Amino acid sequence: MTLIFGIVLPMLASCKAISEFFDKEEVVAEVGQAKLRKSELDRVVPAGLPAEDSVRLARQYINTWALDQVFLNVAEQQLSKSEKDVTRELEAYRTSLLKYRYEQLYVNERLDTAVSDDAVQEYYEAHSSKFILQRPVVKARFLSISEDSPMLKTIRKKMSSDEVEDIIEADSLAFSSAFKFTTWNNEWIDAAVMAREFGQDYASVLSGVSKGWNERTDTSGVVNAAYVTEIVPKGAMSPLEYSTPFIKDMIISARKQALVSALEHDLLEDARVNGKFVITE
Repeated sequence: MTLIFGIVLPMLASCKAISEFFDKEEVVAEVGQAKLRKSELDRVVPAGLPAEDSVRLARQYINTWALDQVFLNVAEQQLSKSEKDVTRELEAYRTSLLKYRYEQLYVNERLDTAVSDDAVQEYYEAHSSKFILQRPVVKARFLSISEDSPMLKTIRKKMSSDEVEDIIEADSLAFSSAFKFTTWNNEWIDAAVMAREFGQDYASVLSGVSKGWNERTDTSGVVNAAYVTEIVPKGAMSPLEYSTPFIKDMIISARKQALVSALEHDLLEDARVNGKFVITE
């Protein structure tokens, strides 16, 4: 008996010490018996944030935690025993989550993400109806600069050039004298993207283009100018280059689905062959 007490008493003392340790840990919020401890809050507030951001994020987390606890308390009181039984839902969620995680692992280990130019071209031609433009797309360059800038005339001339060297020079000059200069890397963009630079809708901006230019000076003396090199109108088929990222996503997505479908088929067939899946009548 003495030996038993000699073992049990140290264990009880240890449990008490652990309990006291957690009780002494700083508590930052309480809802009923639930306590939010500082260590948990520290895990969700990244170190190194400005003080104002840390306080804002901490308050947001505390409020969210408190609301969850209040809802839980009310639900515990108001719901019947059967309504509080979430065993089936939890099991269904666990099944779905584990299935998803394994599918992701399986796909990531086998997915070929390389898409050739030929594959893009083939998809583009086979699904042409998917590539009808809902808005125009353009290739353009945009400049925002003071109307008093001595560099305005030079930059304007360079940005409308077809020579790569001139565009590079325009960019260099604009760096030190303009508010903004962008070429969008000479890629196709939605006309609405360019129109946002003017703070207007794309139809108004495009209707004001003359000989490639749309240039406007606001009341503060700032010149906003766009030089449009190419336009493909709404209702036309989009340029292949513009649609390429979308096409690659579609091809890769189809490959993912094919892998998942094959996995499902193989698992089911393997279960049948090994007697793990049996339909009883």
